[in-house]
Amino acid sequence: MRRREFITLLGGAAAAWPLAARAQQPAMPVVGFLDSVSPETRRDALVAFRQGLNELGYFENQNVAIEYRWAQSQLQRLPEMAAELLRRQVAVIVVNNASARAAQNASSTTPIVFVSGADPVRTGLVASLNRPGGNMTGVSYVGGGDLVAKRLGLLHELIPKDAITAVLLDPNYVEVQAELAELEAAAGAIGRRILVVKAGSERDFDHAFSTILKAGAGAVLVGGGGFFNNQRRRLVALAARHALFAIYNLREFVEAGGLMSYGGSTADAYRRAGIYVARILKGSSPGDLPVELPTKFELVVNLATSKALGLEIPPTLLARADEVIE
Repeated sequence: MRRREFITLLGGAAAAWPLAARAQQPAMPVVGFLDSVSPETRRDALVAFRQGLNELGYFENQNVAIEYRWAQSQLQRLPEMAAELLRRQVAVIVVNNASARAAQNASSTTPIVFVSGADPVRTGLVASLNRPGGNMTGVSYVGGGDLVAKRLGLLHELIPKDAITAVLLDPNYVEVQAELAELEAAAGAIGRRILVVKAGSERDFDHAFSTILKAGAGAVLVGGGGFFNNQRRRLVALAARHALFAIYNLREFVEAGGLMSYGGSTADAYRRAGIYVARILKGSSPGDLPVELPTKFELVVNLATSKALGLEIPPTLLARADEVIE
C-alpha cells in the first residue's frame, strides 16, 4: 500500500471512531413531568425536584432530560398529555394529585412517582404505603387528622372562644369527606363551632364568602386540594378584603399574602420525589419503594398581613413559627 493511501485510510478511520463511540453511548434517560397547573405555580417545587435528582448524580440536560407537560388547570388535557409522554418513551413520569389518575390510566408498566396531598391508599393510587406494588410510588405531604386539629387550634388562638370559625372546602377534592370528618371531630374536641361552606369553582367564591360574613364568622380555615392551591391568590385576596383571619395548609398561601399556614412542606416532598426518580433510573422498582410520608412540618406566619388586619399575633404563637414573613 502506498504511503499516501495509508494516511488517507488512517484519517478516514480516525474520523469514524468518534461517530462509532457516540453510537455506542447509552441514550440520555427522559423523565416526564405531568402537572395539572402551571410552571409558575410549581416554581419552588421544581427547584426542589431538581435538587433531589442532583443528590443522586442526575443533572438536567447533562445526563437526564425532562419533558414537561402543564395542563394550566384544564384537567381534560391530562389524558392526552400522559399519552404524549408515553409516546416519547419516558423512563418515569412525575405527577401531582390531579394528574396521577391520568398517568395511572395511561400505563400500568411505566414507573410513576406521585407527589400527593391526599391519602394515596384511600384514593387508589397504591395498594399499601409500605409495599405499593405495581408501577407507582411517591411522596405524601399530608399528615392526617392531627394536622387539621392543629390548624383549627392555631386559628382559635387568634379569636374569641365563642366565635364561629368558617371552613371552606372544595366538594370536588378527593379527600373532602375525610377532611370534613376530621374537622368536625377536631372542632368537637376543643368545643368550637364551625360553619362549613363549599366552593367547587371560581364562581362559587363570592357566594361562599358572603355566607361566611352573614354568619358572623371572623376566621376561615381553607381546606386542601389542587383547585384551592391554584386559586390561592384569589382566596388570599378575598380573605383580606373581608378582614378574615385565615389559615391554610400550605406555605405558598402565606407567600401570596395569606395570614398563616401549617402543614407538610411541598418543596421537601418534591425534593424527595426527585430522589425516588433517581433511584428508579438506577434500577429500583417503584413497587418496592415505600410511599414516603411527610417528615417536615412548618408553621409560617405573615406579619405584614397581621398588621394590615390589625391583629397582634400572640408571642407564644410567633415563638413556635418556623418562619415569619415580614
